[in-house]
Amino acid sequence: MDLYDHKKKKANEFVDYETKFAERLSQLRLIHKASCREMSLALGQSEGYINKIENGKTLPSMQNFFYICNYLDVTPEEFFTFFPEDSKNQRFFDKFARLSEKQQEHILLFIEDLQ
Repeated sequence: MDLYDHKKKKANEFVDYETKFAERLSQLRLIHKASCREMSLALGQSEGYINKIENGKTLPSMQNFFYICNYLDVTPEEFFTFFPEDSKNQRFFDKFARLSEKQQEHILLFIEDLQ
């Protein structure tokens, strides 16, 4: 494989990092048991800030990314340690992230009741 073929292959292996970022933020926020609104306000942002990030409408500044990591008690490296695509956890978090905030709260209460 020559250099041209290698570059062409790489171009076809597009990874949607913006979507992965939003999914990972949602995963970590849910593990932290925080609502989008609660986390947004704790970071000194508007109520819908985290929701906009999780819905792919915006990305945080670098400074806000560090604040997000601090809030979630993870390092930036840990933040970018995504779950494997085929894991049960990933499937769960993908589906969970698509639920409304109220539905997410119901699921969290149900899970807490099981413990």
